[in-house]
Amino acid sequence: MKKQHFTLVEIMIVVAIIGLLAAIAIPSFIQARNTSRQNACIANLKQIDAGKEQYALAANKNDGDAVTFANLVTTYIKKTPTCPAGGAYTIGNVGTDPACNITGHTL
Repeated sequence: MKKQHFTLVEIMIVVAIIGLLAAIAIPSFIQARNTSRQNACIANLKQIDAGKEQYALAANKNDGDAVTFANLVTTYIKKTPTCPAGGAYTIGNVGTDPACNITGHTL
């Protein structure tokens, strides 16, 4: 009776195929993660902007008046949002868009 084993060539082919699949899949996963972080950051910027506008209307603020997170948290936004990419948000004055210091994250 003959024992059946995998040959070295067969094992090398399987390893090569797995490596090829990993080389194709990993960059796609990295791109998807970066896109997800950017979309979450943009959603946070929209939330900050909406809270800032509501605060400005309620407090009779004019364009150019300063706004801080202390003015917005608990009343207009639930908590201070954090950037999923590790950036920091700048609220800006009334009439300006909030910003994130990570390149590509704009409202």
